[in-house]
Amino acid sequence: MAWQRKDLLGLADLSADETETLLRSALSFKDVFQRSVRKFPTLRGKTVVNLFYEPSTRTRSSFEIAGKWLSADVINVTVSNSSVVKGESLKDTAKTLEAMGVDAIILRHSVAGTPHYLARCCRPAIINAGDGAHEHPTQALLDLLTLKERWASFQEKQVLVIGDIRHSRVAKSNIYGLRRLGAKVAVCGPATLIPPGLEHLGVKVVERLDDAVLESADLIYVLRIQRERQEEGLFPSLREYSHLFGLNAARMERTKPEVIVMHPGPANLGVEITTEIAYSKASSIQEQVTNGVAVRMAVLYHLVGGGRQSVDLD
Repeated sequence: MAWQRKDLLGLADLSADETETLLRSALSFKDVFQRSVRKFPTLRGKTVVNLFYEPSTRTRSSFEIAGKWLSADVINVTVSNSSVVKGESLKDTAKTLEAMGVDAIILRHSVAGTPHYLARCCRPAIINAGDGAHEHPTQALLDLLTLKERWASFQEKQVLVIGDIRHSRVAKSNIYGLRRLGAKVAVCGPATLIPPGLEHLGVKVVERLDDAVLESADLIYVLRIQRERQEEGLFPSLREYSHLFGLNAARMERTKPEVIVMHPGPANLGVEITTEIAYSKASSIQEQVTNGVAVRMAVLYHLVGGGRQSVDLD
């Protein structure tokens, strides 16, 4: 299908066809990663701005690489050195960038819904690079791409997400995407980190990781424990969390031989996942990083490059 949307704000409102369109394009881009020259003229003359109000390494860097490989002019706005410190509002910043003729704004912000707000008041394409605890669509898309390379179909696949579901934008986007493509999703973590109402999204809530869920999982998705949450008293200690919910060798022995382990990074090794498992054959963590560039190339291609139906790299 031809791409019709101006913005990418989340996976909650993407259809299965739209999701598959982005994944197919990402696969096409990944096919040329081994070329000695990876520069394409697709977005020549276009300007893309990374506007990050929160720290980021993987997302920001991969968007920058993706834009440059597509020949776009990529500008990184460092908020701490911008007019924001003088009191300029987000809307004023975005309208200033719009007046300069930028074609897309890649936004990360601590307040949920901020990309949706900018999409309503700005002409450039708005790409959500993470908004509060709401969504992180390109992370979920790169996760789906990693799985698409392994699975012939998502139908009836069993997915287990472990950790801080309550504060994780990655978990929410993945739940929307996985469910839309036909997978079954269960979540597990401390009760204080599981938001109410997940069942309404078709998600099963498991209280104990050592219940009989590890044996049936085709994918185990481990979330980063946000250490700052300890100050809120949401779980007693990192040591206890690791004992009850950490993915280790003993628990992996109970899983299917072909189980896939994923983590959005950066991982707290020895807390939510051991070093041994993070670098095991089951782990797809490095593939996720690589696929992040391909997915973000696909997103920029469809939102900034005209939304053509297929990718032509010849």
